[in-house]
Amino acid sequence: MTIASAGDFRDAARRRIPRFLFDYADGGAGAEETLRRNVSDLSGIALRQRVLRDVAAIDLTTTLFGRTIALPVALGPVGISGMYARRGELQAARAARAAGIPTCLSTVSICPIEEVAAAADPFWFQLYVIRDRAFMKDLIATAKTAGAEALVFTVDMPVPGPRYRDAHSGMSGPNAPLRRLLQAMGKPRWAWDVGVRGRPHELGNLKPVLGNRSGLNDYMGWLGANFDPSIQWKDLDWIRAEWNGPLIIKGILDPEDAREAAAIGADGITVSNHGGRQLDGVPSTARALPAIADAVGDALTILADGGVRSGLDVVRMLALGARGVLLGRAWVYALAAAGEAGVAKLLDLIAKEMTVAMTLTGVNRIGAIDADILAESGAR
Repeated sequence: MTIASAGDFRDAARRRIPRFLFDYADGGAGAEETLRRNVSDLSGIALRQRVLRDVAAIDLTTTLFGRTIALPVALGPVGISGMYARRGELQAARAARAAGIPTCLSTVSICPIEEVAAAADPFWFQLYVIRDRAFMKDLIATAKTAGAEALVFTVDMPVPGPRYRDAHSGMSGPNAPLRRLLQAMGKPRWAWDVGVRGRPHELGNLKPVLGNRSGLNDYMGWLGANFDPSIQWKDLDWIRAEWNGPLIIKGILDPEDAREAAAIGADGITVSNHGGRQLDGVPSTARALPAIADAVGDALTILADGGVRSGLDVVRMLALGARGVLLGRAWVYALAAAGEAGVAKLLDLIAKEMTVAMTLTGVNRIGAIDADILAESGAR
């Protein structure tokens, strides 16, 4: 099929991978209202078309946390993305490096830190709130040794959200391993490429604590048993003591929490509702972002995720107050559909779409994108 958008990659991914994996990436919490709002609210942001503005030369580069990158975009952390293509996190990191943007690896990745860090540039690492503080310190030390330039600390998952699709698809629930096996048998290309050639199917960063139980069958149980709902803002002091690089707090939806992040010495935040995968019914990122940017935009570097499916969406997020955007589902769809080449094509599409959007809104550099390019109906 012809691939011209992230939506095309989504369709291709659905055909190629087992249902339990597609629904895990595609789905959200509860009735998925927030998931849908992330997309619809962002796509509803109207831009001001401007003409005759001398936009012959468009510069897409920007600087995040001291590094110049080719696009104001990074591959955000997505758990078990190594199951969507053979050693999937590694393939995605190579595509991101070629495109000149960061890769942020999830704690619950298939490929371990060392494997992905060797292929990524810049390399960021995402850390969850885990009950075992000693293990968290070990992960931070491993990431630091591997050359991670930023630590992305996810704070909006003290407990896993209710994801109904996972129970129906076989990602969790009764007889889940058997249901997944039967689905894999129905996708022979994926089964050979990932199921056979892509071994080991283990959570590479969790092997020190899970040992031989570090496979996919233990993934959902580990999430529920090891995330820590007791953590408070004051507990982040020890993370700051262990990590001396840029610290990004991910999962901020409220201006007061953004101010708290600034007060503890964070360098950045990610405005995010976890892709609509945690508390259903909270505001979309597009609606939450402007007030947060107004509150702390001068004190912190603001990133955002949620509902971004195109370069046009990236421009919208920047106009709403973000300095950069984390891609999530969009790159996983591309990876599942066509591996490294798919992610590379997606990033090329985003760059081209950004160029068109900037040209027709009359701005020629990333730093010039602000609320002035928003039409009245989409104003902050």
